[in-house]
Parts: sequence; C-alpha cells; structure tokens
Amino acid sequence: MIYWEIFLAFFIPGILGYGGGPASIPLVENEVVHHYGWLTVSEFSEVLALGNALPGPIATKMAGYIGYEQAGILGAAVGVFATVAPSLILMIGLMSILYKFRESPKVKRMSNYVRPTIALLLGGMAYRFFFESYEGSGALQTLFLIVASYLLLERWKVHPAYVISGALVYGAVVLS
Repeated sequence: MIYWEIFLAFFIPGILGYGGGPASIPLVENEVVHHYGWLTVSEFSEVLALGNALPGPIATKMAGYIGYEQAGILGAAVGVFATVAPSLILMIGLMSILYKFRESPKVKRMSNYVRPTIALLLGGMAYRFFFESYEGSGALQTLFLIVASYLLLERWKVHPAYVISGALVYGAVVLS
C-alpha cells in the first residue's frame, strides 16, 4: 500500500505541475505534508533546500529522498518513476504518432528543421564550456583534456562514460 501511495503522491503533481519542478513543488508539499503526513512543513522545507542545493531536477531528488524515507530503496525508485512517468508516457505517445507518420513530408520537413537547431545549441554549449574551462583551468589543461578526449573517443573507441569519469578524476586530482 505504501508504494501505491508514494506513486500517487508524485504522479499526480507530475501530471498537474506544468512547468516542471518549481511548478510541482506546492503540489508535492500538499501530498506529502497535508495529505499523507509523511513530513512536517519544516522537514519539507529542509528536503526542498537539499533538492535545490544538489544538481539536477528538484522534483526527482525530492521524490527519491521522500520515497526512500518512507519505504527504502524500492520506495525511492517508485517515487522517481512516478515523477518522470507523466513525461515518459507523453513522450512515448508523441513518438508513436511521429513514427506512424514518419513518411509524411511535413514530419520529414519538421525533422530537417530540428536537426540543425539542435546542432547549433550543442555547438553553443560546447563553445561556452570550452571558454569556462579555459578561464578556470588554463590553456594547457584545457588542451590536454580536449586532445585526450578526442583520442580516447575517436581513435581508441573508449565509451564516453569512461572518458567523462576519467576527466572528472583528472580534474579532482590535478586541478584541485
């Protein structure tokens, strides 16, 4: 029963909280504080502060923490799933519609417009990351990470997760 309650406590705000985490926070508070009584207002404010302090989406961090407090690891998994389920269901529904009409000239045209936009957004992000790295770490460190990443990814076909992890370790050890 607790897993169903955790699911509902985060699924309903996920459906009604248009705009993501900040829009759903009052809805989550209503469920976990007023409806189920799992937390006090003070405890909820502490969970919210913790969720804001950590990187990533607020709603999923809160769902994981509250779910864990109520029902352990499975409760955390249920809470996180319930938070992302509305978006997941909607995306699967929309993708099935796009797949159904994938041969349509309008859908093909839309895809052709989206690809360059995404490429430009990714390029802009990479450009900003490069200059932040350059300013924060210096030219030599930035150049080393670029060359090492290129060789690992393109020449030796190392999985990107390992390259990212290695860069994080390098930054923590060498640049700290």
